[in-house]
Amino acid sequence: MAPDEPKTVLQAVGSFIGTIKRDGDELQAVQRDLNRFVQWCGPDRRLAELSPPEIGEYAEQIGSAGNAAERLKIVKSFLSYARKRRLIDGNLAQHVRVRKSKSSSNRARTAVSVEPVELTREGLTKLQDELERLKAERAPLAAQIRRAAADKDVRENVPLEAAREQLGHAESRIRTIEGTLTAAVVIDSSGAASKRVHLGAQVSVRDVDSRRETTYMLVSATEANPLEGRISDASPLGKALLKRYVGDQVDVETPRGKTRYSILKVGS
Repeated sequence: MAPDEPKTVLQAVGSFIGTIKRDGDELQAVQRDLNRFVQWCGPDRRLAELSPPEIGEYAEQIGSAGNAAERLKIVKSFLSYARKRRLIDGNLAQHVRVRKSKSSSNRARTAVSVEPVELTREGLTKLQDELERLKAERAPLAAQIRRAAADKDVRENVPLEAAREQLGHAESRIRTIEGTLTAAVVIDSSGAASKRVHLGAQVSVRDVDSRRETTYMLVSATEANPLEGRISDASPLGKALLKRYVGDQVDVETPRGKTRYSILKVGS
């Protein structure tokens, strides 16, 4: 590498962008994708230090996005440019692979078969907040992976495996939430009948035998949390209560046997 050749990832990307014959929105899109790659690697990282596993990790992360092919294409072009200029020795571009997903290969069928997921307004907000938090965790986790990967002894590299596992869990949860939000239908219970149990309703019930009174919120399985009093409409109690009226009694099979509940109150 000549003395005046770019040595860091940021310098090399800047040099590459200068060769691109695009303008307007297309150039801005290219710059955005390359900036993501720079932030992943670290702006001051020496280009010659990049390794195939790191490039594979980056492609794996971007691969979960809907426009992964276009976003990775420009990174692949940059790495090819770097090799041609002899800024790197190996062919890192070959490690930029877009993972084919079943959902994309069967997109038409999936679009037809997706079932709507009913959510309360509160449940929708919680999922959106969780998605934002998980996406914010990507970069720190990627940095942990790069630091752990710097340890040449990978035989028992516990930090590396832990970081990869954590990133994998985050990516899996992100895809699950994105799928749920795509199919989400927000429940509007403001005009629902006040005496009939419906999804999103607060339901007060009394155990007929023990006389114990409890209030639950009936929600979809996606946002159920029994510890918070949010029970799923797919649970035994939820199924029994759904579409019943104040004053009705329902029988529910529980671990301790059949229990009868009386519906006291339904609110939105």
